[in-house]
Amino acid sequence: MLTSWSLLARTTGFPRAHDDGGAHKIDSAEKAALAVAEILADGKGEEVTVLAVKGMTLIADYFVIASGTSQRHVKSLADRVLEGMEQVKKLSHVEGYENGSWVLLDYGDVVVHIFRRAERAFYGLERLWGDAPRLVRA
Repeated sequence: MLTSWSLLARTTGFPRAHDDGGAHKIDSAEKAALAVAEILADGKGEEVTVLAVKGMTLIADYFVIASGTSQRHVKSLADRVLEGMEQVKKLSHVEGYENGSWVLLDYGDVVVHIFRRAERAFYGLERLWGDAPRLVRA
């Protein structure tokens, strides 16, 4: 399935994290964030958003935010990201996987937030980080 994230990866030279052909390192936080966004979109993640928070916080350079339709879907999306990024970016920390309502995957300069819809609306990260530029989907 060619998503707009896939198209962005192909037209701008961003590597696809789960391309066949062996492991390769992603050399920038932006490329890693876009690769994660692609993985989430391919897994039917909803409202996939990439926020550029570099310079706004010391936590990370990018937040990738997505919604799943159920706890099982949230966990499945997290599994897809973990598998897709395993060979390209070192995972620092995982939070919330067992509960499945909000999973946080910390890759250092990229932090991935996968929510159920209700939790995403409640915590409103896009609202809290409203001044952060959003990377545009192709």
